[in-house]
Amino acid sequence: MAKLLSPFKSLPAERRQALVLEALKRHKGAKALYAQRIAARGGGFRATTLVTWANDKLAREVLRLGALQAQDELELLQMLYVDLEPQYQITFLDAAGVTHENGVIPEDLEAPYASAEQVAAGAAAVQAAHGEVGAHYLRTLVTYNLAAWPGLDTALAAQA
Repeated sequence: MAKLLSPFKSLPAERRQALVLEALKRHKGAKALYAQRIAARGGGFRATTLVTWANDKLAREVLRLGALQAQDELELLQMLYVDLEPQYQITFLDAAGVTHENGVIPEDLEAPYASAEQVAAGAAAVQAAHGEVGAHYLRTLVTYNLAAWPGLDTALAAQA
């Protein structure tokens, strides 16, 4: 049986690289962190050399060498679905009746955020409006935050 890819690794290579590149642009410490991880793997480059590389070259190496950790992947997906392309989350939250502002759930709102019926309605709306890209968003929620969205795994499986 083949191992299932994480939601991040199931994205096309170009999309993963664009996300790493965006993180390098947005987060001041990302370049140093990724450079340190690559240097720790060996291969002859020191972190001080790697931080001088262009962001696109470093992003390619981060992916080629597998320098991302599970938490990095989660943060990149959160950046994708909350900051860069919130339309999937907005559709889901609106259809599920969850309070939000431009796809951002208030900090004081406690999970679970909706009933299983509301979650199923949100999942159906995302699939109808956004197709396979929306399904990827939903699979990301199932992988990383199923407790907050009861029944999402079942609703997603039923729509497959």
